[in-house]
Order: sequence, then C-alpha cells, then structure tokens
Amino acid sequence: MRVGAVLLVVLSVVSCLSSPLVAQQSPTPFTSLERDRAIQMLQTIAGDVRKHYYDPKFHEIDWDARVREAKEKIEKATSQNAALSHVAGALAALDDSHTFFLPPSRPYVHDYGIQFEMFGNHCFVIRVRPGSDAAAKGIKPGDEVLAINGITPSRDNMWQIDYVFHTLRPVLTLSLNLKNPDGSQRQVEAAAKFRELLRLRDLSGAGGDNIWEIFREAENEQHAQRARWSETGDIMILKLPVFYFTQMEVGDIIARARKHSGLVIDLRENPGGAIETLKYFVEGIFPDEVKVPTRISRKDSKPIFEKYHPHNAYNGKLIVLLDSNSGSCSELFARLVQLEKRGTILGDHSSGSVMEALRYSYQAGMGVTVFYGASITEADVIMSDGRSLEHIGVTPDELMLPTGSDMASGRDPVMAHAIEMAGGKMSPEDAGKLFPYEWPKEK
Repeated sequence: MRVGAVLLVVLSVVSCLSSPLVAQQSPTPFTSLERDRAIQMLQTIAGDVRKHYYDPKFHEIDWDARVREAKEKIEKATSQNAALSHVAGALAALDDSHTFFLPPSRPYVHDYGIQFEMFGNHCFVIRVRPGSDAAAKGIKPGDEVLAINGITPSRDNMWQIDYVFHTLRPVLTLSLNLKNPDGSQRQVEAAAKFRELLRLRDLSGAGGDNIWEIFREAENEQHAQRARWSETGDIMILKLPVFYFTQMEVGDIIARARKHSGLVIDLRENPGGAIETLKYFVEGIFPDEVKVPTRISRKDSKPIFEKYHPHNAYNGKLIVLLDSNSGSCSELFARLVQLEKRGTILGDHSSGSVMEALRYSYQAGMGVTVFYGASITEADVIMSDGRSLEHIGVTPDELMLPTGSDMASGRDPVMAHAIEMAGGKMSPEDAGKLFPYEWPKEK
C-alpha cells in the first residue's frame, strides 16, 4: 500500500475517535462558518499546490478532481475534525513525504509521555516519560507495539500515525497492544496529559510573563537541538539531532574531530534540516570535491549547492549511524558517504523522506482569525547514481538493530560496534549512557 493510501486508512480509523475538546466539553454543532472556513483552507492550499508543486503532472493524479472530491466530503462532514481530515487527505493523495497540511493550532498542549520507533519491521517503545500515565501503567522501553488505537504500525505508516495523533487529531488516550520482551502480550490504555493555553498572549511585558515564556520555549528548543560529542581514546563520537548549525559551529566541530583518528557521526532520529548545514559538513568531511546531488524543480535542474570548497577536512576513519527516523539531509549525507566511498553506514534502513519543501502560512476568517499552513514539495533531489531516495531511503552497509531487551536494559550495541569499527572499544552498556535523552520541559 502506498504512503498516501496508508494515511487515508489511518484517518478513517481516527475519525471514529473522540477529539479531546469534544470529550471534555459538551458537543457543539459544526457550523456553516466552520464548514466554509475548511473549504477555504482546502482551496487556498490546493491553489499553491497547483502553482508550486515540483511535478506539474502531480504523479498522474487528477489534482482538480481530487480537490473537488475533498470539497464534497467537507460539505457532508459532521464535525470540524472530520472536515480538516479531508483537507489532509487531499494532500495525502500526492504520496509525498514533504507535502502535508498544518492544521490550526489548538488552545492546549498535549503529551502522551511515550515515544515509539520502527526497528526493521517491528515497532518498539523507546522512551517513557517519568511521572506519565504510560509510566504508571507499566509501559517500558523495549515493549513491542503491535497496535496503536487499532492500527498496526509499519515502516510505511509510522510517520502518518505520528502526524495524525500528534498534529492533526490528538486523542485523550492511546490504546496499545504490547508484547513484553519475554513474549507475553497485554493491552494498555495510556492517557495523554492536556493543558489549556491562554487564548491570547500579552507580549507587552505589562500583562505577566508571557513574552518570557516564549523566550524560554525557544531556548529549550535550541538546547535540545545542540550538537553533543564524547571522546574515548582516539575516537570522537558526534551526536547530531538536526542539521541546523552555522558555518562557524560546523567548523568548530570539524576542528575538534581532526584531533582524532576515528569519527562516529550519530544521525539516528535526525529528521534533517537546512541544505546550508549539509554543505558545511560536506566541506568538512570530504577532503576532495564530491558529485553534488541535483535539485529538480518545475523551473530548472541544478546542484543543491553550487559552490563549496573542502578545506581542512577531517580525513580519518568515518562511521555514520542511521535508523528509521533518519530523514532528509541525514539521508543525503549518508548516501554521499556511500557513493564517494568515504566511510561506512551502520544501523537501520533510513526513512526515505528526501524532498525539498517550503512551508506556507495562511489565515482564514474575519474578526476571529484562524492561522494554518501547509508544507509543499518544490523539488526532488537526485543523487549522482541517478536515483531519488524518496520512498527508498539509504540501505546501511551493515544492517544492525537493537533488540527489545537491549532497549529495556539501556544497551546500545549499534554504537558500541561503531566505536569498535572506528578503532576504539566500549561496552553496549556504556554506549547506551553516552547521550541521555532529555525530555522537553512540561509546559
């Protein structure tokens, strides 16, 4: 089943679930104003897709017909949630990892207190927030997830499940079918934590500390996205959570790496980021010029970055780690390493989410204004072997996956093996302690 079709299946399952606002408050009718607003959202986004989507043939989809179908469904919808799901469903038909609907923000924040990830063809709990309902119900890292609210997770639909339950249609409770490391199974209901937000924020400084709250949120995000590293013997281990670093920051990282004979770059759970940051790392890791991937848009075809100059590049042994959540620039970097025979890729198959997109922001309504958006792909990226990584991803040179028991005990055998390949030595237990996960502060 293709990605777009999978998302439509997920949406159809979720449509049977209650939204938090409906469950916590008395049901309100779906007004004609809300219906018209949803149609306006659909038509505005559809117009930008017509103008900007990189493939003017829309993958042989009749885009106008698809939009008409979504409009007809919105006209028959009985709730705002259902109407917005039809907007998302229209974009899902394009089967594109970087083209999706960004619904209006909600007046609350929610946290399920649990994180999942695919390893090979199996989904596992990787983290549980201390103090969460999930923790109280005994859910632990290493539990295999067989179903999430009736949906069987797979490599095809895991990101759609995340998108629906975190962005499009948050729910009060996740119903999880779990398999313990010992093979026994159980079903657990894990309640999300919800907190209402202020409808309006006073940014003047006179009405409280709202402006400082915004600053703190930005600081917390910046802290979470920082590069971290560790050194063991003559090996440097670099953890990159995103590709958002300045040229100076990358230069400092490479200068530190040049003091070591081996470098392990951990790109697991790195969703990508900025092409400029990718360029800086290519300059710092490849001593010689490489065959740069090509950006193909409606208008032209050109290298993703035209001018770069390798200088003082790291030339030691290189190991790069990937997993199913490695996307975009992470995949481009890893595939460059493979094609240029610069190092070894270790871990799991990457996500296959490699397109170039722009975020569009919109507003609808008069008086009470609703803000929403869309991500629209504007270019495909073709590697020097003539292939796109979209829906394909990067296959590691050496496939290596942790087990549920590894996760339950905090071991990281993949990192331990990478360090050994780079010329060092570290136990899986110590490797698992290198970069402790930091839960975002509860808002």
